[in-house]
Amino acid sequence: MNWTLMWDSLPRLLAALPLTLTLVFAALACGGVIAFVTALLRLSDYRPLVWTIKTYVFAFRGTPLLVQIFLLYYGLGQFDAVRTSVLWPFLREPLWCAILALSLNTGAYTCEILRGALQSVPAGQVEAARACGMSRTLAFRRIVLPIAFRQMLPTYGNEIILMVKASSLASTITMMELTGVARKIIAQSFAVFEIFILAGVIYLALNFVASQAIRLGEKRLQPCG
Repeated sequence: MNWTLMWDSLPRLLAALPLTLTLVFAALACGGVIAFVTALLRLSDYRPLVWTIKTYVFAFRGTPLLVQIFLLYYGLGQFDAVRTSVLWPFLREPLWCAILALSLNTGAYTCEILRGALQSVPAGQVEAARACGMSRTLAFRRIVLPIAFRQMLPTYGNEIILMVKASSLASTITMMELTGVARKIIAQSFAVFEIFILAGVIYLALNFVASQAIRLGEKRLQPCG
């Protein structure tokens, strides 16, 4: 074990953390918006729309994230309509393609998590809110959504941890995040074992912080009494 190399490589790996965190937070934020909209549409009565959402969820949950990243980064550029569109300045950049792929992927998983949480809210509580004079929208905002969020948080916590690990796949499209920098150091030093252990420890620390934040959120959202 080359401890000197590991110590010297640590600053370079830590310098890649901002990009890793940018990928994770941007994907979770965009994926959360996608999940919220698609989950509500998934619960609608309009069948063509429901089947469209089902197809999206099935496609992104049923195919590897690595394939999705490659299709977006390498595949979209094959179409003239994409290269001549206003979206091309973004889609030709690996950062935006990685964020888009991660967002669509986590959005599909979170859509199902949120849909299940919304459907698990007891109908009696909604009826009680309506009996107190709340409108449907107000009851959804004050009763249904908080209960659903509390119920989905443990499962969504797993999705956050998975997204931290999934961000490493951005290195396959030239992104110099944590894994990308680790691979570059390995190419220069041939110290596969030491560098990947160091990178793994950093990922472990990130997920430890995330799991503790999720646990704290669960405690704060527990109903009193």
